[in-house]
Amino acid sequence: MRQTLIEIYDARVAEGSLRADPAQRAVLPVLEDLRAWLEANATRKIGLFAGLFARPAPPPKGLYLWGGVGRGKSMVMDLFVEHLAITAKRRVHFHAFMQEIHKGMHAARQKGVDDALKPVAETVAKDLRLLAFDEIQITDITDAMIVGRLFTMLQEAGVVIVTTSNRVPEDLYKNGLNRALFLPFIDHIRATFVVHQLESPNDYRQHRLQGAQVYFHPAGQSGAAISAIWHDLSGGSAGEALVLEVNGRKVELPRFANGVARCSFWELCARPLGAADYLAIAQAVRVLILEDIPQLSASNYNEAKRFVTLIDALYEAKVRLICSAADVPERLYIEGTGAFEFERTASRLREMQGAAWGLPGDEG
Repeated sequence: MRQTLIEIYDARVAEGSLRADPAQRAVLPVLEDLRAWLEANATRKIGLFAGLFARPAPPPKGLYLWGGVGRGKSMVMDLFVEHLAITAKRRVHFHAFMQEIHKGMHAARQKGVDDALKPVAETVAKDLRLLAFDEIQITDITDAMIVGRLFTMLQEAGVVIVTTSNRVPEDLYKNGLNRALFLPFIDHIRATFVVHQLESPNDYRQHRLQGAQVYFHPAGQSGAAISAIWHDLSGGSAGEALVLEVNGRKVELPRFANGVARCSFWELCARPLGAADYLAIAQAVRVLILEDIPQLSASNYNEAKRFVTLIDALYEAKVRLICSAADVPERLYIEGTGAFEFERTASRLREMQGAAWGLPGDEG
């Protein structure tokens, strides 16, 4: 017998794989209604005399699920997607999706297409009934100018959109360049989405990490422990690459899932990245697992400088840091140019190990 999402959720709570949360449970009826409609309308049905270009019946309102970090928004959405009995569904991180859109538009322009977004939207919508976005946030003027038309095109093609966000719609692209041009999209969200706040007081990522070791040394002996943390925080996902576009360049995080990124020191600090890149990373992730931080000295001075800039960006954005390193923070950089300046970084690394780091109200 088909179980409802609430029944599935309650069963997971009973078996101990989930912790009961009234705020999470309260959004499940909204998702259950969408699930029922999507399963009843799994394919676009065009009438016998409707013609080849008839539009599908309009889908129901989508869901814009917002709330603080670590409240379980992604988990609830994943529960819905997992138990939606249709194949025409896709779950994707918003940043990765927008990179796809930009790439498609570039290819369309190369062919001389007047409206480069239209064929891209048509390709996305083909054979798709549900598009589930994780962590929509608009920080780029190019995305801001595209996303309104893109959502409208997808919805007119019969695609139901479900998305999570850390921000209420009115705070999307807040203080952004030419934001007035973006405001109609906020009205569009209010008109075509159920906007639901997940008001849980619990930060589940913090609960998992509270009291847990988050700084491991020496690095070579911590692989199993780091992998266990990744498995727990990512929900067992293998992760996928997250590509961020910063000032026209691509910055890739090789493994990303559920707001958590996993990289090596060399992947982030041996490449010619700067403050803007690290700020973009800090905005895009809520937890960063950084592995194999080496002993720092004049021999890897450039890498050390980038590491300092990365830690500053993570610190200011209150990103939770889990890392493996050659030694304790105070002994990572003990001689050579830059050693004195590194003392502040060592202090921040020590502070970021605190159980309450990143919790609301913790000012560091």
